[in-house]
Amino acid sequence: MNRVANKVALVTGAASGVGRADALLLAAEGARVVLTDIDEDAGRALAREIGDAALFVRHDIADEDGWRQAVASTLDCFGRLDVLVNNAAICPVGSIEDTSLDTWRRVMRTNADGYFLGCKYAIGAMKGNDTPGSIVMMSSVAALGGLPMMCAYTGSKGAVTALARSVAVHCKHSGYRIRCNSIHPDGIWTPMTQALMPDLDPAALGIGSDPMARMCDPRDVANLVLFLASDESRFVNGAELRIDNAQLVSSL
Repeated sequence: MNRVANKVALVTGAASGVGRADALLLAAEGARVVLTDIDEDAGRALAREIGDAALFVRHDIADEDGWRQAVASTLDCFGRLDVLVNNAAICPVGSIEDTSLDTWRRVMRTNADGYFLGCKYAIGAMKGNDTPGSIVMMSSVAALGGLPMMCAYTGSKGAVTALARSVAVHCKHSGYRIRCNSIHPDGIWTPMTQALMPDLDPAALGIGSDPMARMCDPRDVANLVLFLASDESRFVNGAELRIDNAQLVSSL
């Protein structure tokens, strides 16, 4: 359908999980995609799978110089940037009592600082475009509720959610044609989730086949990312979009 034809999208954490699903769907719908990740082997393999419409850049999102280089590489290769998908994250387990300050800072450096830097440098690259831009922030239902055993992750996603609102208002007031929205999934069957819950059986959970499954498939999230990346969502700005099969409201 070419829903994002002629757009250039930068996707962080693109080597696996949701980021990989995002990149594949955006490319299938006509975008050129810049894949960034610290997993160089998997990232380059995905770029080869997609073909000429993809560029891989090894990139730690917590590093400011890395962001400068990733955006510069995007502009050098494809001439523009239209979409940023801030997706990469880390998720250590630990309650408020179990989490060390070093762990808290490490999570914030990646999940919050990394998203801040992404927005900062993407806006610089997109604000002069003659076509609309979009920033998609991968948050979590944890930011809207609370996960007691993921204290640092929950705090970081709260920061991401508030940052998305700030970016949306800043770009609107500045006259930039850049929207910013946050996505709030619940459980997604990804390598990160599998590492946290190694005994879960995806077939038993109905992932990818049962519309009422407890955990969603990364492609379910990618479909929402595609909508927000496209001009179909031109009036969706500063929104917090849950994709959790009513899990949050079921707990009320």
